[in-house]
Amino acid sequence: MKTRFFLMSVLAATSLVQAEINVAKIYADHMVLQQGKQVPIYGTCDGKGKVTVEFNGQSVEAKVKNGKWKAVLAPMTINAEGQALTIKQGKDELVLQDVMVGEVWVASGQSNMLWRLNQTGDRNSLQEAETPLFRFYHSEPQVHTAPRAYDAKLQKILKDKEMYQGSWSCNTPQTRQRMSAVGYYFGRELQKHLGNVPVAVVHASLGGSEMMAWMPNSVLNKKYKECTTKRWLDSKYMSDWVRGRARQNIGKDLNAPHPYKPGYLFETGIEPWLDFPVAGVIWYQGESDAEIQDEEQNAQLLTDMIKGWRKEFNHKDMPFLMVELPRINDKSKLRAYWPEFRRVQRTVATNLPAVSSLTTIDLGSTNSDVHPPRKLEVGSRLAALAAVTVYGKDVPYSGPVVDAAQPKGNTLVLSYKFANGLKTTNGQAPQGFEISANGKDYHPATASIEGETVVLSSDKVEKPTHARYGWYTFMTPNLVNAAGLPAVPYAPQAK
Repeated sequence: MKTRFFLMSVLAATSLVQAEINVAKIYADHMVLQQGKQVPIYGTCDGKGKVTVEFNGQSVEAKVKNGKWKAVLAPMTINAEGQALTIKQGKDELVLQDVMVGEVWVASGQSNMLWRLNQTGDRNSLQEAETPLFRFYHSEPQVHTAPRAYDAKLQKILKDKEMYQGSWSCNTPQTRQRMSAVGYYFGRELQKHLGNVPVAVVHASLGGSEMMAWMPNSVLNKKYKECTTKRWLDSKYMSDWVRGRARQNIGKDLNAPHPYKPGYLFETGIEPWLDFPVAGVIWYQGESDAEIQDEEQNAQLLTDMIKGWRKEFNHKDMPFLMVELPRINDKSKLRAYWPEFRRVQRTVATNLPAVSSLTTIDLGSTNSDVHPPRKLEVGSRLAALAAVTVYGKDVPYSGPVVDAAQPKGNTLVLSYKFANGLKTTNGQAPQGFEISANGKDYHPATASIEGETVVLSSDKVEKPTHARYGWYTFMTPNLVNAAGLPAVPYAPQAK
């Protein structure tokens, strides 16, 4: 396992007896360590003797080389009792308090993941009592991409790669205010599903960020070298919106650092955690990349990004749970290809192991606001998805999914999975279906529910062979199952 000692520029000194021994900032009071995996603990020291790390009944020695040390704790079982993690060198001692062993998840993406809990208006969640078994590490962006030129202070922050500042926190009314709302709801609800198991969410995201900003440099250098030069803004992988906003920030200096520069956000927000074992990732992103109408390109980028993260985390099939783009009542070019991007997300989820996409077609804005307000449902659905696909729990986690399309005379019959109690929310006919006789020319369809199937017809299509559902930027869906979960948008891949 490769230790990334660049973190030593910022060190934690919690419960410090003397300042001669330090630990990387990702380790601190109230943290949760991932159960079932080896856990490296590393830092720096002034002395030359061996460093000893004691935790959870283990005592591990680490050699010191050039002032750096790393100890590796053996895999541990879940432990919901907060314990001290002690680091010693001779008479010097550093103690991290209230450390637990449980499940650790990373939350990342763009502004809908960054959207804070105190922006939701959810006063109940903001003020609820502390829940000791849920912890989080919120990485606060120090630079955003408002439409203005960066001043010298912001340029220095970016150049020094001090993009994020954060710390470990218990879940209290005071600490949760600025936490990612989706990350918060996910972690809180997952902890409820798992019972007496500590759960932690490590959050790092940024508004407007495209996939390339989160691509590991190892992938960029191998497959996307044109994105590593000063001409990165001219790349075909940059949407017009991303390109325009970045140029507003950096002006004519193409060598100036920028959060959207390929690899920058991964390097500053994710790379510090690569030696910190995690259970999986929740991901809410796509609004920026969806402006580019190239499904093949977007699918390749998303695939490469997920594979890159897995390789860098040394976790071959690391669970990766994505939030599909919701609806939005915006007819601009910027949002025109959201249906295609939803299909990209589902296609990648189908083709890669341990990757899932979550439907939120019913939770988006009824206006042009790119930040839909209903973050509680998003986080709760992600938690249920993780509970079933990662932890083997038995809870409702998916809306109806088309399993087959069968022509029958002048109708097309769609069979569904997860369709127990198939119904509409308003008692009316299902809305949002289209059918075609050639897979190209689609017409609105009349739909009726028959058991766990939906029968489609149209007086404009004599012998339908193809169907689409939810192929709109904005719609008001009404087809759900008994759990009230919405039907998943559907469209066969165009040939």
